[in-house]
Formats: sequence, C-alpha cells, structure tokens
Amino acid sequence: MLTKTIIEPFRIKSVEPIRWTTRKEREQHLRAAHYNLFLLPADDVLIDLLTDSGTGAMSTQQWAAIMLGDESYAGSRSFDHFRDSVQDIFGYQHVIPTHQGRAAERILFSVMCKKGDVVPNNTHFDTTRANIEFVGAEAADRPIPEARHPATRLPFKGNMDVAGLENLIARVGRERIPLVMLTITNNSGGGQPVSMENARAVSAVCRKHGIPLYFDACRFAENAYFIKLREEGYAAKTPKQIAQEMFALGDGCTMSAKKDGMANIGGFLCTNNSVLAGQEKDLLILTEGYPTYGGLAGRDLEAIAVGVQESLEEDYLRYRIASTAYLGNHIAEQGVPIVQPPGGHAIYLDARAFLPHIPLDQLPGVALAAELYLEGGIRSVEIGTLMFGAAATMDLVRLAIPRRVYTQSHIDYVIEVILAVWKRREEIHGMHLTYEAPFLRHFTAHMEPVAAEQVVR
Repeated sequence: MLTKTIIEPFRIKSVEPIRWTTRKEREQHLRAAHYNLFLLPADDVLIDLLTDSGTGAMSTQQWAAIMLGDESYAGSRSFDHFRDSVQDIFGYQHVIPTHQGRAAERILFSVMCKKGDVVPNNTHFDTTRANIEFVGAEAADRPIPEARHPATRLPFKGNMDVAGLENLIARVGRERIPLVMLTITNNSGGGQPVSMENARAVSAVCRKHGIPLYFDACRFAENAYFIKLREEGYAAKTPKQIAQEMFALGDGCTMSAKKDGMANIGGFLCTNNSVLAGQEKDLLILTEGYPTYGGLAGRDLEAIAVGVQESLEEDYLRYRIASTAYLGNHIAEQGVPIVQPPGGHAIYLDARAFLPHIPLDQLPGVALAAELYLEGGIRSVEIGTLMFGAAATMDLVRLAIPRRVYTQSHIDYVIEVILAVWKRREEIHGMHLTYEAPFLRHFTAHMEPVAAEQVVR
C-alpha cells in the first residue's frame, strides 16, 4: 500500500526530554559560545541537526546485543561477531576496529601516504582532508562539474569526475598517488549518491594504473538505496546486494560506524592487503588498542555488528530517504535555495544564494547557521569557507538528521523555522573570525557579528 503520509517504521519505547528556550536566552548562549554552534551546550539546543554521527537511537536488538558484550582484552567473541557481520557486507579480508572513523583515516593515511603524495576523492570531508594534510600529502577533490552547482539536479551528483582523475594521474604521476578514495554518499557535496556505473569506472582507472581504491563508506546503506531507486538494473536487488557489489570494486574502506553503523561510537578500517594490515595493526596497538577491540568496548562491537545489518533494511531506508526529501522539498517549494536533489542524511542550504549580500570573507554559512539557532533553537553546521578555507567551492549549511530520533512533527517544526528566517534574510549580517586553530578550525573557532558599519550592500 502506497500512502502520502510518512510514518516512522518503529515504535518509541523510551523518550528523552528536550528543553525550550527563549530567543533572549539563545542570544546569550550564542554569545557565550562565540557564535560557534559546536561550542553550545547540548542542553541549550531544541532540535540538534549538527551531525548524524553517533547521534542516532539504537534498536532493541542493539541494546540486547550490548548485554552480550565480551570485554576480554584479547580474543573477544564480540570481535568475532563484529568481524563476521562487517565481512558479510564489505567482503574485505582484514577488519580493524577503531574508536571512530577519523581514527581509521589517521591509521590508513599514516601507513599509506607520505609528504608530497596526492590522494584523489570525489570530495574529501573535513577529517579526511585534515588527516591527509597532516602527513604532508595533498587532498585533491575531483567531483563531477555539476556538483559545484547546488541547484543542478542529477540522480548521481556525488560521482567522481573520471576524466579528471585520469588527468590528475597523468599530471602528477602514478607514483605520487598511493590510493584513490570514493566517498559514498558524497557528504561535502550535499549528501549526494555515487552510481554503480561511476564506481565501476573509477575502479577500472585504478586497476589500469595499479592504484588501490578505498571507499569512505560512512553512508554506504543510503548510497545503496539510492542506486536501487535510481540506477537501471538495480530495482530488484536488495540494498545489501548492491553494497556488496560496490565494495567488491575496491581494495578496502574506512568507516565511521556512527553513521550507517547505527551506533553511538566506533568505526573500522578494512583492507585486502595483508602487509598493510600488519602495519596498520601495529599503529592501532600503539594508539587505539589491541586488534580485537581497537579502542572499543566489547558491547560497542556487538552494537555495530547488529547496526550495520539494520542500516540495510528497506523499510528503514525508505522512511529515511523520504523524510529527508520531505524537508528539502517543502522549503524548496517556498524558494529556499538548497542542494538539489535532497540528499540521504541531510538537507544542505545554499548559504551563498540564501544570503547573497554577505561576502564570502564574512562567512555566510556561519551567519545562516547562527540565525537558525536564534530563531528556533536548531543547531546545524556550516560546510564552506570556515570549514575548508580556500578549498571551499560552496558555502552550505547542513541540517543532518539523526537516525531514528526525530519524528515528522519535529521535521515540520524545522521547516517553519527555516521559512521564518528566509522571510527576513536581508536583515542577517555576516561574521568575522576572532580565533582559529591551525587544523579543523571550525570545531573551535571564535566569531563575532560584523559591525553595522562593515556591512556590504
């Protein structure tokens, strides 16, 4: 039966109160946080769309699995459950647990990259780029040209520019490219999916040049479902079958289990290369933990083992994608500029088009995110000039929806707040930096509103 009403494919057994604040209170909270939403106490946020990473609600099956956690330091049976579940989907020989995705990235790039190397990606996310740059390598984005235009609609706008990849290899030389990464879905590009056709083409280029292909697999289940919906020949396949087919094109992956692992903490690094796996496990022992727990409790390994499988359930994915599209389509119908089409885990407001009167050096994405909080207590995140500096090609505000946390009435409230800000968008002023860290500055930066005399009209 097809219905117009989106219902959550679960029942709620436990609730967590959220607290209303007044606008005056939010003004005080924002000043105290130096206008950086990362620095806000969570208790002062009504609807928290800062990230979908680790903020989801776990299922009854995951909570039951937690009770089975084996906390043995070495040889834990919980690791066996974790490894077997991951291998069932991803298919790689070596599965190395880490405390979260960025730890997997750090280990991967520390082992595979050196100063002067170049790592291509459809689009690197913040921690991926930072971990590459930290070892002295270059993070090279190669999205398709259409991905740089928020309003352009394509079914697979997250694809990598295959010709651009070939040109990069020819320009810098194969010996400087230790691996190619493909991010599914393309987070920095608006949560847009990558097609199987594109993944196959990227894999073919990598095979031709003898370059390993790794997936940033954080949202692999959402990507698989988009392929099922949009790519010819996949309608009859399950999301799990589609994911298995895609991962077979690569040599390994990094994964934050805080996304499509449906867990509150955890990640992993996978590879088919036994020599690299040995080096990676050595570094893991030094900085994370023994290879059968990798910085995680046994109970967390159990939760991930169940969660990666649950993320591929079609009832859940149908609801997840429809609910996100509901938010995006409703505000777009009223003229609000977003990255089109709506992504899988988030809606991305196009801050440059939303606030065209604010110059880029006055951080339009930060200004818009601050205004959403002031208007309705909604926390979001800027993905643009503050996050990426000179590498930013767009200024977006991401509203990332935690998994199985908010209901449709929450989403309707978010729509109301966005539309209220849209109506008075010309009154919003820019921001300027007063403090920044050398790496990942957006997490700890301090800002202040631009003074009235500095406003450019």
